Amino acid sequence: MQFDWNRARAFLATVEEGSLSSAARALGSTQPTVGRQVAALEGELGVALFERVGGGLELTSTGLELVAHVRAMGEAATRVSLAATGRSSAIEGIVCITASESIAAFLLPPILARLRVEYPAIELELVVSNDARDLQRREADIAVRNFQTTQPELIARKVRDLRAQFYAAPAYVERAGPFETQEDLARAELFGFDRSDVMVDGFKAIGLDVRRDQFPIVTGNHLVQWELCKQGSGVCMMMAAVGEPEPQVVQVFSELPSLPVPLWIVSHRELRTSRRIRLVFDWLADGLAGPG
Repeated sequence: MQFDWNRARAFLATVEEGSLSSAARALGSTQPTVGRQVAALEGELGVALFERVGGGLELTSTGLELVAHVRAMGEAATRVSLAATGRSSAIEGIVCITASESIAAFLLPPILARLRVEYPAIELELVVSNDARDLQRREADIAVRNFQTTQPELIARKVRDLRAQFYAAPAYVERAGPFETQEDLARAELFGFDRSDVMVDGFKAIGLDVRRDQFPIVTGNHLVQWELCKQGSGVCMMMAAVGEPEPQVVQVFSELPSLPVPLWIVSHRELRTSRRIRLVFDWLADGLAGPG
């Protein structure tokens, strides 16, 4: 049998994304094309891989049995790509970096601007997300993270420890303050990323008691939280490297514990043998180790 990997990849993407339309977006294709590839694979194998249940797709028993083998093929293909990228010796080409919103917006721009001047043949792609992207699946080449990886296939370098502190606009402090003591913290309006207890638990972990009703504004975007803070809508935690030079806010609760913000640079082990990946990795580490 002449096996077509593109058809298998369409099948795997449909399984992992949950629908043909989502698979098409993940593959940069169209829904009809992905549907034809899955149907062609079913014809090639002589089995039914999916069945329609309601408005969605569910794996058949045969599809469920085969998906593990196809996923192993995908992982093998990824390892081939990693190995090939790792052998690249040219200091040119695309390097994909992932980082959180605040790191990408405030810490990386001056570092990457200098990199572009020094190495104009290197093209940069930024994946800005507060969720950790999977480096082993090539969702990025390099990650700037606030936590240490536990995956043995990844190489990580701790750059430094920053601190996040409380900030608020002077108008908000005048209206609702003062904000100095633990007792004052009970009056502060804070920003949450969602409606869960993650933020409440996070504050408790550093010895600060807050209530869920102290998060009247919720947004998953840290940059929006910071802008709302500057406009006087509440108290926001931000890295001191960002908050201290910002003229629209002042530090509050200066005597309360600050939040540790470790900076780690992470990459796949095989990618570290690529000159351009290694160069950008080291450039980021050196730049982030500077003042701030």
